[in-house]
Amino acid sequence: MSNKYRKKPVVVEAMKFTDENKNQVFHWITCSVTADFKDGKPILRIQTLEGVMTAELGDYIIKGVQGEFYPCKPDVFEQTYEKVN
Repeated sequence: MSNKYRKKPVVVEAMKFTDENKNQVFHWITCSVTADFKDGKPILRIQTLEGVMTAELGDYIIKGVQGEFYPCKPDVFEQTYEKVN
């Protein structure tokens, strides 16, 4: 029989990857990251714990609890996280 679990409340740092802040986001990421273009738009290829993941404009870049970085689609991010002070 399965059990139900609630995700522990964890505070993470995150930045939304936009055309206006693309350089700031690139320099904030401290793991292996490569700037590139896809269909003429900037993307980031980020080395994550699961392998290389691609962040597109509008995605959030999350710094996890172990200092790891990974991209997250905006709809998933907004359903999962809320801003704290």
